[in-house]
Amino acid sequence: MTTCVVGLGKIGLPLAVQIAIKGEHVIGADINSSVVRQINSAQVPFPGETKLPELLKKVIGNGHLIASTNTKEAVGQADNVVVVVPVIVDDSADPDFSAIDSATNDIAEGLTAGTLVCYETTLPIGTTRNRFAPALEKTSGLTCGSDLFIAYSPERVFSGRIFADLRAYPKLVGGLDPISSDRAVAFYERILDFDNRDDLSRQNGVWNLGKAEAAEMAKLTETTYRNVNIALANEFALHAEELGLDAYSIIEASNSQPFSHIHQPGIAVGGHCIPVYPKFYIKTDTQCNLPRAAVELNESMPKRVTQIALDEFDSLKDMKVAILGLAYRGGVKETAFSGAFPLAAHISDLGGRPVVHDPLFSDEEIRSFGLVPFNLGESCDLAIVQADHQLYTKITAEDLPDAKLVVDGRNIIERNMVSPIPVKHFGNGT
Repeated sequence: MTTCVVGLGKIGLPLAVQIAIKGEHVIGADINSSVVRQINSAQVPFPGETKLPELLKKVIGNGHLIASTNTKEAVGQADNVVVVVPVIVDDSADPDFSAIDSATNDIAEGLTAGTLVCYETTLPIGTTRNRFAPALEKTSGLTCGSDLFIAYSPERVFSGRIFADLRAYPKLVGGLDPISSDRAVAFYERILDFDNRDDLSRQNGVWNLGKAEAAEMAKLTETTYRNVNIALANEFALHAEELGLDAYSIIEASNSQPFSHIHQPGIAVGGHCIPVYPKFYIKTDTQCNLPRAAVELNESMPKRVTQIALDEFDSLKDMKVAILGLAYRGGVKETAFSGAFPLAAHISDLGGRPVVHDPLFSDEEIRSFGLVPFNLGESCDLAIVQADHQLYTKITAEDLPDAKLVVDGRNIIERNMVSPIPVKHFGNGT
């Protein structure tokens, strides 16, 4: 069998490699010629994915994986097509389908009868059936359910541990018709292996949800749940501050009871998924209340945590404020919806001078985002921890000379390490 994986980014390339290590022939298609050249040279085009360098070298070396910029030609040789092209969103998380629409058109031009096309990109509910299927049918001249099979199966993996996650989590599948569902189930059962999990209600493996819409909604509900849960944790943390209590110890105590699964509070919710996909859900469930309120609360957190400093100084006018962390989370060189951006904007609005440090980004890279770089050891008036990088757990007073306060938005700073600089942990009013 030959599979074409369209989109060789941080999700698509590991998936292509996974299929190839199962002994199938894979053609990876991507419009970025530099990425294609690197892959064909067995070079990983992005860092940080466990096992990917050695596995890529293996499947390129044995010829099971090749990369191409010609999607139409690659699809023409394939029995199965997996689409992992990103849907870009703006600051309001309104989707821009232009990239995946273009890829869909290229796929349609190369389709042959009997091909399975499976979308893995996270989508608003109904997109596979109402947007992509008509485009594929119109251009290819094929009919879904008879000589073309279309399904949706959301990616559910975490960058940095994709191969482990592919084994750990059930693969959710839904087709546009029963035959498409069956074809998709058979495909994923062939190319994936699964860990035994006693905690699941049924055996780990490929789970057929029956309809593409069900699989689309499952991805949105699991990410929306996390957003709502974080918002609840943030509410608890804000109230604990008012009462002079430690929200983290309270949450730990609550979670000692098996029916409580409260997440951790924090200064911001960033990344490609958790801030974005609840808005996809809201677009179809227009009457929902909790997801909408959770998004609003979480987006307000950079301002609310900054208020801790305002309570101390009354004003940030002319203060040099070091934002520690450009990345949206610790250990990941990624800035999607990072809290650093609204935090810097809010500090500027208050008359402060925001500067940014991140161990994963060079000064030049920080400047490319329109921000001013800061290096540990330079003078500042105030520091705010935005990302939970491991480096910041070891930060000392010498790293922040002249700082009058550290506001810890991630609860990772050791007070004794930065003494005599006072530390205010968000969610810990003690």
